[in-house]
Amino acid sequence: MEPISVALVEDDAGTRERLGHVIAAEPTLRLAHCAATGGALLEWFADNAVDVLLVDLGLPDRSGLDVIARCCRMQPACAVMVITMFGDESHMLRAFEAGARGYLLKDGTEADLATHVRSLHAGGSPMTPIIARQLLARWQADAAAGRAPSAAPPRVPPAGQEALSRRETEVLDLVARGFTYAEIAAQMGVSVATVQTHVRNIYGKLGVHNRSEAVFEARQVGLLP
Repeated sequence: MEPISVALVEDDAGTRERLGHVIAAEPTLRLAHCAATGGALLEWFADNAVDVLLVDLGLPDRSGLDVIARCCRMQPACAVMVITMFGDESHMLRAFEAGARGYLLKDGTEADLATHVRSLHAGGSPMTPIIARQLLARWQADAAAGRAPSAAPPRVPPAGQEALSRRETEVLDLVARGFTYAEIAAQMGVSVATVQTHVRNIYGKLGVHNRSEAVFEARQVGLLP
């Protein structure tokens, strides 16, 4: 299986070096690029596809939120995860609205970074526990007040609800029926990496971030019975 390609934008040189070292030292990951500014990352990103992008929100030249939104538009299949010092609800919600699929605080991130990247690439939404609790508390407060959730599960707005390809539809059907990626790969005669690529494309087109959201959204728009 091909390693998961990862790009990173972080303005602090020490942090950038440490995170880059963790990624480069993990056999299942490949460090494709490190950038110190949002502008440098965007320039490189325009011509280079990666599986995962790690973004610091406190960049010196532009908002990390802007970087996330632009990168999600350029490469919908790329999974974006925030790594930041900002643990407040406002930054968290705005990052998810911009298209982030995971949100980690820098404290303690390095020890489990490789695991989080693999989880993100597989369709998960890794979050530091305190971030997950804030999100849950917001949902519960909205539910108690009878409001529609103002902090809905992270999702990337679909660009005109782009149609799924025939193969993506086939993968989606198998996902909805509960098959694992390995089982789907065996049935379709392709690699697990190819299935993962199809799944990421499905998530990007439907504007979702995990299996249950994909199945729900697909049923809502008539792609699944």
